[in-house]
Amino acid sequence: MNETPAKPAAKKATAKKTTAKKTATKTAAPTTTTAAKKTTPAKRAPAAKKAAAKRTAATKAAAPAQKAAPVRKPESRVAMVRRARRINRELAELYPYAHPELDFTNPFELLVATVLSAQTTDLRVNQTTPRLFAACPTPEDMAAIPPEQLEELIRPTGFFRAKAKSLIGLSTALRDRFGGEVPGRLEDLVTLPGVGRKTANVVLGNAFGVPGITVDTHFGRLARRFGWTTAQDAEKVEADVAEIFPKSDWTMLSHRVVFHGRRVCHSRKPACGACPIAPLCPAYGEGETDPEKAKKLLKYELGGQPGQRLKPPADYPGRPAAPLGAS
Repeated sequence: MNETPAKPAAKKATAKKTTAKKTATKTAAPTTTTAAKKTTPAKRAPAAKKAAAKRTAATKAAAPAQKAAPVRKPESRVAMVRRARRINRELAELYPYAHPELDFTNPFELLVATVLSAQTTDLRVNQTTPRLFAACPTPEDMAAIPPEQLEELIRPTGFFRAKAKSLIGLSTALRDRFGGEVPGRLEDLVTLPGVGRKTANVVLGNAFGVPGITVDTHFGRLARRFGWTTAQDAEKVEADVAEIFPKSDWTMLSHRVVFHGRRVCHSRKPACGACPIAPLCPAYGEGETDPEKAKKLLKYELGGQPGQRLKPPADYPGRPAAPLGAS
């Protein structure tokens, strides 16, 4: 009799255990789901990175490619010479009034002005020389002037002590060795203090009518941009250019190239978009190519500004420069 009521109790205990298991399973299920959800993003991360990388690559592929600079074909020597001579003809049409931009009335004044033009502008020299030539009109006068007085007269041109020493030295040499006259030979001119090939060629070409190539900073820069030479040394540039042009063109070629370098083909920002010889220039694009912006870079008469000479030639289309100190 004691064993009979035990069976229902056992059944009840078994039912409770089953219910507890089910409850435990239901309670644990959400935990497992949450863990699964947390794990899923981690598994998808590499796939997301790959997809993003593919999208980036597709975007780059779809973006328009930047235009590369045009590749110029190698130029033969004959073609370069023909192009160089055409540039000279074009510059002759552009600057029919090209001239030396130093004021002078005789070989001695041109020699002195050219020596003074080192490390300054022709304008500043032209503004300085009227007083200088009034005080020292001849080599004899300049050789005899006290150095301190000469330094003061040429102070506006800069480096006045070194320049005064050169001027007194060359004036003394002209007085003692050349009878007070400027010699008309390059071999003689380069023996004078402060006179190199550039200065000698300026004097020979413009005071004596002897052809010469004047390689200043403007000429050297443009000769390289035009592809006439790759040399940096002035004498090598002179030699290279001399092989391209007939001797009769040398003096006026120098003026035209220097004119263009000062007005259009500047050192830092050439006005490529306003340059009439741009189609002939291998360096086109180094400067401003927009026509309207390039026009604003033009200087002197091309930019509506005064020139460098106080007394320019009659055919000069621009305005004369103002004297030193004028507003």
